[in-house]
Amino acid sequence: MIRRPPRSTLFPYTTLFRSPEIIRGYYARTKCIKDLLSKVIHLTRGRCQIVNLGAGYDTLYWRLKDEQLSVENFTEVDFPSVTARKCYCVKKAKVLLESLANGDGDIRMSSSELHAANYHLVSADIRNVTEVQQKLKEAEIDFAVPTVFVAECVLVYIDVHHTDALLMWISDNFPSVVFLNYEQVNMNDRFGQVMIENLLTRGCPLAGVEACRDLDTQRSRFLNTGWETARALNMMQVYNYLPAEDIARIEKLEFLDERELMEQLFLHYCLCIATKDGHQLGLSKISF
Repeated sequence: MIRRPPRSTLFPYTTLFRSPEIIRGYYARTKCIKDLLSKVIHLTRGRCQIVNLGAGYDTLYWRLKDEQLSVENFTEVDFPSVTARKCYCVKKAKVLLESLANGDGDIRMSSSELHAANYHLVSADIRNVTEVQQKLKEAEIDFAVPTVFVAECVLVYIDVHHTDALLMWISDNFPSVVFLNYEQVNMNDRFGQVMIENLLTRGCPLAGVEACRDLDTQRSRFLNTGWETARALNMMQVYNYLPAEDIARIEKLEFLDERELMEQLFLHYCLCIATKDGHQLGLSKISF
């Protein structure tokens, strides 16, 4: 088994302090997304693809591989400045390169893109659907194969009309497809407005916040762009779906002074699952 490398081999080093509620939220998010992907992989017996939009320095590909969860194609998409840095970090880490090669041919790498046996890292602006289409073709994505798109705190930074165009293009071109979208919700209340203001002062305007008013708007963005089903839960609901032993374990790791703050934070993030099941594989039954 390939051991997941230390975070420092892939991510730029950081000493940022993370509060207990942020850590618990991150665990719930990553655990739930991995479990949902595992369900799709088992349902399709591995004959599926994953496209990670705005992937950043995510190690999802290696985490799935550690658990023997393999797919036919795993493609990551982000801006060239991000993919260039990730290419550099992967190139430096021998264990990552060896796991990508997997004995199946050469690894092709440019300054900002990487192509291996079943892993591809490509640079694109996902607001440009034509560019996304071209890059996915270069990454050997087969539009006829069941595909899962993952976006974590990505769409909220994109104008709604660009997001709608992307979601409609995906639903039009992939007959069997799942979209896992994690981002803010309930942004019209005072807590949400403070979040918006704080991010704005840091130079991070939420251009797509219109779709984050509530769980209904999160679902509607998919149902209005050709998707057959869409379900959304806030992260407090997702957290409560975790196995009781998981919750007990992580809550022992670090003391949480104010649970109310955690609950308020979790109520302002959500996970949405949208599906289109042209091949009638049972994708609509994938749930938390």
